[in-house]
Amino acid sequence: MYATLISAADLAARTGDPNWRILDCRYSLQSPEAGAAQYAAGHLPGAAYVDLEHDLSGPRSASSGRHPLPDAATLVQRLGALGIDERVQVVAYDASAGLFAARAWWLLRALGHRAVAVLDGGLAAWTDGGGMLTTQSELRAPRRFPWDGRPLPGVSADEVATGLATRTLALIDVRAAERFEGRVEPLDPVAGHVPGATNLPQSLSLQTDGRFRSAAELNALFAARTGATSPQDIVCMCGSGVTACHTLLAMEVAGRTGGRLYAGSWSEWCRDPSRPIAIGPA
Repeated sequence: MYATLISAADLAARTGDPNWRILDCRYSLQSPEAGAAQYAAGHLPGAAYVDLEHDLSGPRSASSGRHPLPDAATLVQRLGALGIDERVQVVAYDASAGLFAARAWWLLRALGHRAVAVLDGGLAAWTDGGGMLTTQSELRAPRRFPWDGRPLPGVSADEVATGLATRTLALIDVRAAERFEGRVEPLDPVAGHVPGATNLPQSLSLQTDGRFRSAAELNALFAARTGATSPQDIVCMCGSGVTACHTLLAMEVAGRTGGRLYAGSWSEWCRDPSRPIAIGPA
């Protein structure tokens, strides 16, 4: 079972296995239709396309962030329609170093599915290793994805505020430093960060080729930024609850299990003018 990352070589050895299912998670925040178009132009054999907006997120509201968590029952139905049940090894990939694939990974893990991994290095690792692409879609017979009826877990804005005030959680903001410090804000109407948050840019989890750093390197990175804080007391956030999943995956690779997600993230926090905002380094 692969529960964090899988190499292109290991994935290639299982292509065609009916108990493996590949999810193409390509997406562009600047061009939301680009991912589906890229999938149609060529994707890994056996892959099905899942869309960040329509499959991996729920409807926005006046108070939500840009990518609220999907309704668990709706997501379970979608996964079952894709032929996924408890026997299926799921592999998610994208062309963005795993930023969107990690969202799918987190959601399946949150639903209790352990056999889900992200393709390390993404589409580039597949094609660089000689992997072929196809334009043919592969239909699978639907299966029953098991679910105990519980909603998806996620830390709320109020829980973040209370946890920071009582010092019972450590909030890690994984956006780039210039966004965290409020020097630029390309996506949300207000710049800055949650007071009390620590900045740990998601990009630090990666090597220059887009693959994840080793478990030892990641463990050292988190130790330097979070000290002796228990992983269960760490909450990760980003702009809209997507990139933070990438850092939660990196924590798992490092053996630091139990980190939590503030799904609303900055795009939710900054919508309420009563919430405090900090500018500059932490």
